[in-house]
Amino acid sequence: MKIRIAKLSYWHVHAWEYTDFALQHPDTEIAAVWDELPERGRKAAEKLGVPFVADLDELLVRDDIDAVIVDAPTTMHRDVMVKAARAGKHIFTEKVVAPTTAELNDILAAVQESGVKLIVSLPRLYDAYTVAIREVLQQESLGQLTQVRVRLAHDGSISNWLPQHFYNLEQTAGGALIDLGCHPMYLSSLFLGGLPESLTATYGYVTNRDVEDNAIAVLSYPNGAVAVVEAGFAAKHSPFQIEISGTAGSLLYGMPEDRLLIRTDKTEGWSELPLAERSPNAFNQWVGHIQNGTNADENIELASNLTRLMEAANLSAAQGRRILLSELSEN
Repeated sequence: MKIRIAKLSYWHVHAWEYTDFALQHPDTEIAAVWDELPERGRKAAEKLGVPFVADLDELLVRDDIDAVIVDAPTTMHRDVMVKAARAGKHIFTEKVVAPTTAELNDILAAVQESGVKLIVSLPRLYDAYTVAIREVLQQESLGQLTQVRVRLAHDGSISNWLPQHFYNLEQTAGGALIDLGCHPMYLSSLFLGGLPESLTATYGYVTNRDVEDNAIAVLSYPNGAVAVVEAGFAAKHSPFQIEISGTAGSLLYGMPEDRLLIRTDKTEGWSELPLAERSPNAFNQWVGHIQNGTNADENIELASNLTRLMEAANLSAAQGRRILLSELSEN
């Protein structure tokens, strides 16, 4: 029997991409739609040929719904996902899980109590270059890591192709960093082995909207390592970039070609490494966890750390100071 999924909102720009994942997977189907904007939800449901249910509580108590895909506004995530978990529905969600650690913990507690399977869309975690880089780091070819820099930026706010609600602070809890910067952030923390001791962030407002469209965060670790996370909505022709340096070598990706380059004390000059085979995407993994009764432990750990880092970044930019991760409230 197929896993019957309710699509919860088409607010996010990736909502139809995730819908396609469900339509294309042989073991899943979209069975219903809810949206905080009924008109948008009805149009999506009509396009899919499935019912639109205006009342979220009514939808979640239905026995013919097994799981949900959440693409509601970021600031609605806690309310939507806690309700879904308590109703026994498995959850696939857009990042970030929640804008604050306290809201994250409410969601994780509901998931734990209900035993449903949660996974978060962290697509670059499973890409071929990330798999290859992790293999290099496991071999300790670069020695002790000292610096990581990851950049991801596009021209969404200067070419005006992002939806206007992506600049609504009440819905997004932030701009370029909490949206696009999620990818450099979770990759940086992955490469350096977890959460930093502190974080300092600077936000820029190139197009003068309510959320930042230009951002940098610096993560500081107790052993002296640092990570630089860069994100923007106001950059033309800016390639995705990864730079990792250590005491025995350095690694580069996307400078600007999609090539993985390495130089160490044991090599003559720079050499190109083959990209590994990419891992299954988060949606396919989620289906597997539902079917096999397993948990997405690494995904949830990285996604949880991501929420903490984003909360710290927002605090740092707002208060103009370095934020210790220990300062974040758990409740």
